[in-house]
Amino acid sequence: MGLTIHYHLSCDTRSDKKVHRIVEELRKRALDLPFAEVGEVAELDGDRCDFQNYDGNDPLRWLAVQAGQHVERDGTYHRVQPNAVIAFTTWPGEGCEAANFGLGIYPKTLSLRDEVKRQTRKLETGLSGWCWSSFCKTEYASDPAAGGMENFLRCHLSVIRMLDHAKELGILASVNDEGDYWEKRDVAALAREVGEWNERMAGLVGKLKDMFGAGFDAPITQFPDFEHLEARGMNPKARATDLEG
Repeated sequence: MGLTIHYHLSCDTRSDKKVHRIVEELRKRALDLPFAEVGEVAELDGDRCDFQNYDGNDPLRWLAVQAGQHVERDGTYHRVQPNAVIAFTTWPGEGCEAANFGLGIYPKTLSLRDEVKRQTRKLETGLSGWCWSSFCKTEYASDPAAGGMENFLRCHLSVIRMLDHAKELGILASVNDEGDYWEKRDVAALAREVGEWNERMAGLVGKLKDMFGAGFDAPITQFPDFEHLEARGMNPKARATDLEG
């Protein structure tokens, strides 16, 4: 849970070299932006695309996790592991998730085993060409201890600028920015939006802590002003009055 940017990239080329050039162009843009870290372009194939082959400290593990696609059939989601990936990872800044950018090629079918019927059936994945679906949770970059609103805006806007460049390169398929900045391009509105998200999240977590006890934890509880956010989140009428004032 938390304010997140979701994005989908796609490219209809069959040329590995062209895909590599496109991803390198994306990375060059990342180096021009105020990311805390930008990784090298990684080319993965076969077992190297399986996140289970990386330990928890390897930055490629999260990239490999996000490289997996999911297809839904009859209410069940099936993970589709890529055959190959050309991608890189970035870290926007303190408190923010890593943002991964790249393209992967996926199998056209999955073999699903029904142990009851002892049968194997083929499932069409619907994935063609090079594509990428990923997300970056930016909300907790607004933690005052991580740099507060300035840090959050830097992180969130850096990811958006990358997606702007992906659009210029012709590979952006869709964006869902839960902060609404992608559509509105209003920094003040984005700042208000993350503030309201923090309050709602703190209010929800406060209620869960009451239900499950002190052992229940969430990133929002690490905010030094958590109790203030919690009080406002549990009293939306007071928040509305403050905003009107």
